[in-house]
Amino acid sequence: MVLPGTWRVSDGSQVSYQDALQSWTAAAGPILERVAGIYHATITYLELGEQVQDRSGIRTRMLLMNWIGSVLGGVSRHAHTNGQPLLSALCVRADGTIGDGYAIAVRENYGQQPEDLEMHAAPERLRCYQFFGAALPQGGGIPALTPQVAARRAARAARTLPDLPSKPSCPSCYLTLPVTGVCDNCS
Repeated sequence: MVLPGTWRVSDGSQVSYQDALQSWTAAAGPILERVAGIYHATITYLELGEQVQDRSGIRTRMLLMNWIGSVLGGVSRHAHTNGQPLLSALCVRADGTIGDGYAIAVRENYGQQPEDLEMHAAPERLRCYQFFGAALPQGGGIPALTPQVAARRAARAARTLPDLPSKPSCPSCYLTLPVTGVCDNCS
């Protein structure tokens, strides 16, 4: 039997894209809320896509990139309407970066266009952890980039730091020596 492009797993019957999208969006909310219950946890688009299809019982042959953004947009609208943080901040690419759809969700729900999506998503994720009851460290936790993004930014920053010339210092008081090489403080 040849299955349609989007189908119900239970009987192989065709499901319209709109019906599938509605079911996937409803399934995505609880999955993302579960992720939000774990401090600094994230989920990849691929993991979310698989879990959403499993939970809803509706699968598709469409490429993930062609439908997951609509699911996350629906989840974001629902969260924002209910006074919750944008759960879509928890969904990242395999390399730990936030997707372009997050910028759309921020613009649609908060009316702003973040210059740095990663730095915008970090405190939004913290709000998700706080709102959905993650066990937070004393002090309430901190916004954090994903480990992969933090490592890349740290490596880039280390490469761009200028090599400062070392200046000789006095072995007694450690003040920088003047051009004469004689410490004005100790002589």
